[in-house]
Amino acid sequence: MGGGGQLTEPGESGSRRAGGVYTWEEVQSHCNRNDQWLVIDRKVYDITHWAKGHPGGHRVISHYAGEDATEAFTAFHPNLKFVQKFLKPLLIGELAATEPSQDRNKNAAIIQDFYTLRAQAESEGLFKAQPLFFCLHLGHILLLEALAWLIIWLWGTSWTLTFLCSIMLATAQAGWLQHDFGHLSVFKKSSWNHMLHKFVIGHLKGASANWWNHRHFQHHAKPNIFSKDPDVNMLHIFVVGATQPVEYGIKKIKYMPYHHQHQYFLLVGPPLLIPVYFHIQIIRTMISRRDWVDLAWSMSYYLRYLCCYVPLYGLFGSLALISFVRFLESHWFVWVTQMNHLPMDIDHEKHHDWLTMQLQATCNIEKSSFNDWFSGHLNFQIEHHLFPTMPRHNYHLVAPLVHALCEKHGIPYQVKTMWQGLVDVIRSLKNSGDLWLDAYLHK
Repeated sequence: MGGGGQLTEPGESGSRRAGGVYTWEEVQSHCNRNDQWLVIDRKVYDITHWAKGHPGGHRVISHYAGEDATEAFTAFHPNLKFVQKFLKPLLIGELAATEPSQDRNKNAAIIQDFYTLRAQAESEGLFKAQPLFFCLHLGHILLLEALAWLIIWLWGTSWTLTFLCSIMLATAQAGWLQHDFGHLSVFKKSSWNHMLHKFVIGHLKGASANWWNHRHFQHHAKPNIFSKDPDVNMLHIFVVGATQPVEYGIKKIKYMPYHHQHQYFLLVGPPLLIPVYFHIQIIRTMISRRDWVDLAWSMSYYLRYLCCYVPLYGLFGSLALISFVRFLESHWFVWVTQMNHLPMDIDHEKHHDWLTMQLQATCNIEKSSFNDWFSGHLNFQIEHHLFPTMPRHNYHLVAPLVHALCEKHGIPYQVKTMWQGLVDVIRSLKNSGDLWLDAYLHK
């Protein structure tokens, strides 16, 4: 699961041979770091050794150890027949005939209806990308970057033109396009998506494709679940949801004045995530993993940028310019991504089916031309999480089908205005901070 990176042939999965018959209780007992089984379409696989070489990262597949991973496996892989050959050497048996196909709290009726919905979306061609859409998007990014430099080169480095240049560079938003390639939602051939992903996130953004894959696919596999979704790992700076604040409060944990987190979020969240935290994490990850290919792509960005702007601003001025651009991008990124997730349910693992899990962790923002552009179509966060390989220009087409399915099963399908989504980020942080303070003082 995870879909990122290049596939390599799996090694031997162990001494067990295919043919065993297992119960869910047996499968669930193999969920440790050095002993991991999972189930796909009632087949039981030993992924203990394969997880280390999994293209999407070992964590994302390990999050499903001891579970039924059928829905996640289907969601992440656009070519199921191709990846089946990597599963075959890992096969150790199947579920006993008396065992249900679903484990724990997963609803069989919801799973079947969602499977039918996915099949309908596929039959209607909603997983087929429009090449012109993505070509125009890439073209407008390159055009904005070229115009930003040309303005400074032709008319000078005044404060006004420098600010205009910064706005244009930030507005290019190559981050949304790398997201498309990273999810394998543009080309039929995964290798083409991987190649363009490295170009866009590496050469146009200065980041790492593999770092993004390994982090982002965990978020999709287990959204808003502590210890599994890195996006809710707040490093003790924030407490989120309704469970964590109470746990921290009862244990008298006070790394920060959490009852004021909705205020200091504005100082340490949007301004610093990309320029500081992500930047340090990306460089450290590429070096520690010896990911020299991604490092080369990343360095090509900085080499190109410095060659273009050092003659105009000097070294210090160029670094100040890129820092300001990152500052603007970070605000944009944080607000867009958090308005869909932070106000939603954030808790420990509950082992829900795919549809229920994703709908509890995501919400949508109303469709409009501005909202679509501003969020890179991630205002359709529900549809994106349910179908991560679907091209984003088709989200609005599948949305009515998803809404109808949620109504049938009584699953809340939240759609907010952009303003409400942004305000709810602050409101949710304040509510969590208040829960912490109450538990800290009185429990």
